[in-house]
Amino acid sequence: MTTVVIIVAVVLVAALAFFLIRGRRTGGRGLQRRFGPEYDRTVARHDGDTKAAEHELSERVRLHGSLSERPLRPEAREAYARRWAEVQERFIDSPRDAVAEADALLAQLARDRGFPGGDSFQEQTDALSVHHAEQVDGYRRVHTAVRGQGGTEEMRKALIESRALFDVLLADAPEEPVRTDRHEAKGSAAA
Repeated sequence: MTTVVIIVAVVLVAALAFFLIRGRRTGGRGLQRRFGPEYDRTVARHDGDTKAAEHELSERVRLHGSLSERPLRPEAREAYARRWAEVQERFIDSPRDAVAEADALLAQLARDRGFPGGDSFQEQTDALSVHHAEQVDGYRRVHTAVRGQGGTEEMRKALIESRALFDVLLADAPEEPVRTDRHEAKGSAAA
């Protein structure tokens, strides 16, 4: 009888340990799946400490996961699309001014969609990363470029990458593509 009790206790402890370890891994995998490249960036920022990175990402989800994006009125969408096309055109003559305007435009668009205001860039990008992890790094690159870090080619790449976040914020649904200029309608991959 005592042997059976011991065996049952050992099996229960082993099962409990298995589920606890599996649950931890699933949390990490779940965060990895949800955040994609943002997960890797956060782990790198924490010098490879996945536990610290996962804690930070979990905190972002806790703080911003229930945020509901507000839809834009059609005229607001059109105005944003027009302004972005102007940014792209301005880049040829004044890359730094165009990138600064793209940075401000993204901050305003995010705010209009219901994300935290532009008072804290970090808070805004944290919230955006919870909902648009695949696209938020382009916004960071534009923001960095505005601060004078990088030449014209870096600014061009930042503007191109930030376009993905602009498109997803401008759309009512992330999978809805938005055309903002006549060149893209023809299939061109202009910035």
